[in-house]
Amino acid sequence: MAAGDVTTVAECTDLHYVDTGMYGTPGYGAVYVIDADRPAVVDTGIGTHHDRVLDALAELGVEPELILPTHVHLDHAGGAGFLAEAFPDAEVRVHEIGLDHLVDPSRLVAGTKAAVGEQWEYYVDPEPVPADRIAPLTDGDEVDLGDRTLTAHHAPGHAPHQVVFHDDRDDAVFTGDAVGIYVPALDAVRQTTPPSQFDLDRAIADVETVAALDPETLCFPHFGATTASDSLFSGYKRTLVEWVENVRRARAEATDDESVVASFADAVDGDLIEVWGEEKARAEERLNTRGVLGYLDGAAEP
Repeated sequence: MAAGDVTTVAECTDLHYVDTGMYGTPGYGAVYVIDADRPAVVDTGIGTHHDRVLDALAELGVEPELILPTHVHLDHAGGAGFLAEAFPDAEVRVHEIGLDHLVDPSRLVAGTKAAVGEQWEYYVDPEPVPADRIAPLTDGDEVDLGDRTLTAHHAPGHAPHQVVFHDDRDDAVFTGDAVGIYVPALDAVRQTTPPSQFDLDRAIADVETVAALDPETLCFPHFGATTASDSLFSGYKRTLVEWVENVRRARAEATDDESVVASFADAVDGDLIEVWGEEKARAEERLNTRGVLGYLDGAAEP
């Protein structure tokens, strides 16, 4: 797969995704296009290459009526304003906690810069979404696409403004980051635990929320769709618990948190580097480690 390529999800009806070329890593940034009676885009990428999404929509002959970020982290919602500008009749729907961050992205940008550090070079300042073009979602809300309904389920463990969408026609779930990052080349699900609002208990509950929907297909925003399975869900819960415990133990033996972060970044598996590239693989590990350290600080508070 190369940046700009459009892939059809074979198990689903009129569902495609485009590789945005995020972070220069093939497959990492998947934006979904649902060619329904009321067409929709799920997740939008970081915005840097929103032209690739526009080209994919033109190739598919789709003009979205709905733009649906699973959450407002910029790798999922950074392109929302650009798409809203390109399609002036489209409505943006996002969890109510994140709505204001898309209308005024300034705090979101500042937080992202603090979290990703040098990786900001891959981003672009997002375009604000006009307040009259955006509407809130809460747990259980249904988004009518005409020939199918997407039901939003709150999934706050990765971020408090995250939802997953269940497509009743194809029995597919657009996962956001609620079920981790599935890496097809490794047949493994990697943790995603960024600062500053990761919460282990809620993240495990999110996996259980998705598992309870008993979907056929999981539409990951990183590396695309795959078949759902009990082993994937149980494996990701185990990955989260073990990852947090590994960071906890490393902190207990370290002199400071930066040495903990460095130790995990230095120890990234070579197979992961081969897939993601060394820069992104180590940056991801630093981000995930800092997220757990922040969670541990919060868990220790009385």
